[in-house]
Amino acid sequence: MLIVVGMAARNTLHIGTCSWKYDSWRGLVYPETGDLNYLREYARTYRTVEIDQWFWSLFDGDTAVLPKPGAVSEYAESVPEDFIFCVKVPNSITLTHHYSKDKSGPLRPNPCFLSIPLMERFLATLEPIRPQLGPLIFQFEYLNKKKMNSLGEFISRFGAFARELPPGYDYFAETRNPNYLKRPYFDFLGAHGLFHVFLHGYYMDPIFDIYERFGSLVRDRTVIRLHGPGRQEIEKQTGNSWDRIVAPRDSDLDRLAAMLTDLADRQIETFLYVNNHFEGSAPRTITRIEQRLRNSA
Repeated sequence: MLIVVGMAARNTLHIGTCSWKYDSWRGLVYPETGDLNYLREYARTYRTVEIDQWFWSLFDGDTAVLPKPGAVSEYAESVPEDFIFCVKVPNSITLTHHYSKDKSGPLRPNPCFLSIPLMERFLATLEPIRPQLGPLIFQFEYLNKKKMNSLGEFISRFGAFARELPPGYDYFAETRNPNYLKRPYFDFLGAHGLFHVFLHGYYMDPIFDIYERFGSLVRDRTVIRLHGPGRQEIEKQTGNSWDRIVAPRDSDLDRLAAMLTDLADRQIETFLYVNNHFEGSAPRTITRIEQRLRNSA
């Protein structure tokens, strides 16, 4: 949902969900019955969404799987002109090594890691949604010492890649290494025209604490992604039916509202994406956020 927070001098806040195709949202976002184009119906309520389905792109082989042209065109045709897609860049570009269930086994390097030719091919597939394309997120997993020796090495390798990125896009970085979130990391983002993703959940420090320490280094725009501490417990609570709040996080939402208000006062364009796993139902969480923002206006 597109929300203007406060007066014209304050920034525009874009709120949406992480993905959209959930039957349990019927009655909340979608009609109760009947066939439907989920994205078209979603866009009647919200004006932005995060696409993560193209993230999963590196499998047993070394050939990356990229978006199918038909699907991208269908998405373009399903939304209005002012809609904004936030897209997670394929993990074939951000994984240093292939995933392995055997944690004690040898690491298998990913030959596509930080590949500019692959990134250019990926961007070409997004051309149908180019007018609605917003944040492009590079999501990096937790990088242990075997995968990345240090923050300095990460900055060096990612920096070389960032300098070659095609211009004209908004690139965002999400690290899942809590110890990377230091002044050199934020300085690196600023120097390379990259933007920070605040990930709330899993084993990361609360985004509010990170914002208090480094918020002054955030410039122009940012992404906030609300995830819960883990998937398994809340999936048991909901039974994978995402139509109700089962794990309310009132304190987090209160602090989030204060953070969003401060970002608005600073005219930082903010994209907020809510996951079902945060409280049990992303649409209902968004309603709770909107109520707090109205109360603080």
